[in-house]
Amino acid sequence: MGQNEQRTRVSGLRDVARLAGVSYQTVSRVINDHPSVRPETRDRVRAAIAQLDYRPNLAARALATNSRKLIGVLSATTGEFGPSSSVVAIVEEARAAGYSVTTLNLPDASAESIRAAVEQLQREQVDGLVVIAPQLRVFTVLAGMQADLPIVTLQTASGASADSDSVDQMDGARLATEHLIALGHRDIVHLSGPQDWIEADSRMRGYLDAMVDADLTPFPPIRGDWTAQFGHFAGLELAGRLDFTAVFAANDVMAIGLMHGFRDAGLDVPGDVSVVGFDDIPVAAHVAPPLTTVQQDFSELGRRAITLLLAEIRGEDPPELGPLRSELVVRRSSAPPRPRS
Repeated sequence: MGQNEQRTRVSGLRDVARLAGVSYQTVSRVINDHPSVRPETRDRVRAAIAQLDYRPNLAARALATNSRKLIGVLSATTGEFGPSSSVVAIVEEARAAGYSVTTLNLPDASAESIRAAVEQLQREQVDGLVVIAPQLRVFTVLAGMQADLPIVTLQTASGASADSDSVDQMDGARLATEHLIALGHRDIVHLSGPQDWIEADSRMRGYLDAMVDADLTPFPPIRGDWTAQFGHFAGLELAGRLDFTAVFAANDVMAIGLMHGFRDAGLDVPGDVSVVGFDDIPVAAHVAPPLTTVQQDFSELGRRAITLLLAEIRGEDPPELGPLRSELVVRRSSAPPRPRS
């Protein structure tokens, strides 16, 4: 981005950090006259502030001078098990640190809704914001807003950075696919999540990478919508072709619907088809047969989000946490393929 382009919109704290070659936290320290900043660094930040004509807003100043001890949670999900578990952990961890939490659920993930929600939370003078957003477009809108408050994005995808918190979804999908390959399956279908969802893309990439690394030809992934209804429909449709011996579904809910569809079509799981899910929702261990799946620690994800956010609020360097690893939970829905006549 050139200098002229930078001046066409209001500059934010991260613009100053980028121009000065320092971290977001260092700019915050300079603005609030923190004594730990080296003089040469302070001069460089102040020069960037002057060049960009940056003016800290009241909410940003309040982070150090008049904290409300209030954290905002912006959720762009629709009540899925994983994000809901993370929110519970966020609230508990925040309260333990002396903060209250206000949660705002988006009715949709449109740019207008996202902007309105962030602006509402800024008016409430939250000290920082945790964003739980599985869709790529949410992060695009947030990046363009340049909101002057600490934000940690809680992603269920690969690639955590200093201001993001994630589970390594690709690794989890690899575990699921490699488990089926190790059992002897060579024809494995992937029932994917919706387009534009970060976790759906990461899980699909993990499946494709595992298949290619094993010199197997992947099937074109089937785009689903996370629901059991779609899984049931897919099971009925797939039962009519049976050119595969296993299915890796991108979440447990679709996997459970899928097994129902196979059962209605007269197929046995895992006798005729093995099924593996993702998430390890509470009911996964209690369906028939109990579902092999990939477990994620959503509570730890929430706790980490607060750790990262409090570091930003306090102007501290964030800990290098890295993405959480997933764990394969083997149950009775997966088995070696039976010979077919």
